[in-house]
Parts: sequence; C-alpha cells; structure tokens
Amino acid sequence: MAITLEPDAKRQAIGSLKRYFAESWDAEVGDLKADLLLDFFLREIGPSVYNRAIGDAQVYLRERVADLEAACFEKEFAYWPPAPRRSV
Repeated sequence: MAITLEPDAKRQAIGSLKRYFAESWDAEVGDLKADLLLDFFLREIGPSVYNRAIGDAQVYLRERVADLEAACFEKEFAYWPPAPRRSV
C-alpha cells in the first residue's frame, strides 16, 4: 500500500521542505526537487512510521478491550437487596 498525502497536505509539505532547505542549509530547492524528495521520504521512511503508528494503535486498543469487562460491568439481579443472614 502506497502512502499518499491529500493535495493540500502535500502542498504544505513541499513548502515546508523548501523552507527547511532555505533556512537550515542556505539552499534554494524548487518545487520539483522538493516533490521528489517528499516522494522518496514517503516511500522509504513512510512505511516505518505507518507500521509504528499501527502498532501503537493496536496496543492502545488491546488495553482498552482488556479493561472493557471492568469498565462495562453491571451487577445482575440487584433489584432485591440481599437478605440479612440469620445467625444459627
């Protein structure tokens, strides 16, 4: 599965890459180079970030499901209070 960005997010990412190069490397990068670099990052590094995010989500959901019984438990047949115990 290819990792893609919505057009607006891609435009903002390209602008951010161009600014990063200008401010950090004192280099001008055009739209095409920034687009190609972004594509490389998405293909090369994106799957690692995606897989980590999926793993984190799985851990989070497992913890919530494990606590489901305690969080969603309702005592059954609780209308009548328990009868007092008689001493013999």
